[in-house]
Amino acid sequence: MTHTNLTVFHPAVFVLLGIPGLEAYHMWLSIPLCLMYITAVLGNSLLVVVIITERSLHEPMYFFLSMLAMTDILLSTTTVPKALAIFWLHAHDIAFDACVTQVFFVHVMFVGESAILLAMAFDRFVAVCTPLRYAAVLTWPVVGRIALAIVTRSFCIIFPVIFLLKRLPFCRTNIIPHSYCEHIGVACLACADITVNIWYGFSVPIVVVILDVILIAVSYSFILWAVFHLPSQDARQKALSTCGCHLCVILIFYVPSFFTLLTHRFGHNIPRHVHILLANLYVVGPPMLNPIVYGVKTKQIREGIAHWFFEVKAWYCASLLG
Repeated sequence: MTHTNLTVFHPAVFVLLGIPGLEAYHMWLSIPLCLMYITAVLGNSLLVVVIITERSLHEPMYFFLSMLAMTDILLSTTTVPKALAIFWLHAHDIAFDACVTQVFFVHVMFVGESAILLAMAFDRFVAVCTPLRYAAVLTWPVVGRIALAIVTRSFCIIFPVIFLLKRLPFCRTNIIPHSYCEHIGVACLACADITVNIWYGFSVPIVVVILDVILIAVSYSFILWAVFHLPSQDARQKALSTCGCHLCVILIFYVPSFFTLLTHRFGHNIPRHVHILLANLYVVGPPMLNPIVYGVKTKQIREGIAHWFFEVKAWYCASLLG
């Protein structure tokens, strides 16, 4: 761990401490973190493979779900392997450029996942409120433009963060009391005014995400209004069931994220290691739960997974016999 009084614009390395105050428990904490990460990667990978291979799932809703699964894989893979390397191998060093790259992907995945959830809410709005026009409204060219807009918006919002970090001089310390790099945590090490970093890095993504939440809430207000005006109980139950798993995923994503943000802003009496534990759970918890929620609550996905496993088993048996 290095301290220096010289102004260095791009330190060679930063030093990630892991979870300060819980160093004695790093090995024990790594076990559930590793299991959750493996579950997240395998579950989301299976979801993507099944959606790609099963023709019955080639619909806009499942396309957005595959985007959500890939975003979850990237989010957890950007952070968890480095945390496990710290816990298991004491590999605390991370190159400056690698740290900035980690900051970029963590925040891009956060903003991108929020936009994907908004797109999924729009899909459910069209499906429930105007079912006869669903195929005409959500054509594949429209879905492709929505996907491109999600990627472009996320990139454009977070890309300035790279320049905001690279312009800063670092001279106090290169020690980051965290298990992965995040924007304000790195900016706080600088020997310069970081007001722009704080305003942009905190306000802009949060305002965008809050706007997404408002639009999702408006979509579901119309959806609920339409559902409760359906003529039969069976139709109402079917419509609600199609939205139930999406609402669960929305809660899984937004509740922990806003709780983490509020504890950072107002929970000054909460120990630092609690903040870092919450941050680690946030990047692996929702990615682990999302495929489980959709697998349990969506009949088409359950049938697709069963069919995919049957085909894999048949192929394996044929290869043994052949």
